[in-house]
Amino acid sequence: MTHKIQLDTALKDVRGDAVQQLAVFALLNLGLVQSLASGIISADDAIRFFYNADNCLYVRKHLRNKRADAIMSHGVQLPDLFEYLPAGAAYREFTHELEAMRSLCLTLLNKARPVTRRVKRAIV
Repeated sequence: MTHKIQLDTALKDVRGDAVQQLAVFALLNLGLVQSLASGIISADDAIRFFYNADNCLYVRKHLRNKRADAIMSHGVQLPDLFEYLPAGAAYREFTHELEAMRSLCLTLLNKARPVTRRVKRAIV
C-alpha cells in the first residue's frame, strides 16, 4: 500500500443510511485486521495508511458510533505494543487487540442485518 485510505472519500459514495456506512467501515477493517494478522502489513503501516488522526476524527464526528470509535482506538495503539512490551507479551497482546477489533467489526455487521434478526426472533 502506498496511499492512505481516506474514510471521508471511501464512505462518501455509500448509498443508504449510517448503518450501511458502518457496515462498509466494518468490512474494510476486517480486511485490515486480516492483513495485520497474516503479516502482510505491519502495525506501523496500518497507522500510516488507515488508523491515522484524520480517519479517527472522521469516525468520531461523522460515524458517531462507539464500536467504530473503539476499533480505531485499538488500531492506533498497535505499534505501541511492540515498543513498550517484551516481544512475547507484545505478540500476545497484538493478537488479543486484533481479535477485539474483529469482534467489534462483526457486531457492526450483525447490526446491519435487521431482516436476519427479525427472522431469528420469529423462529425462536
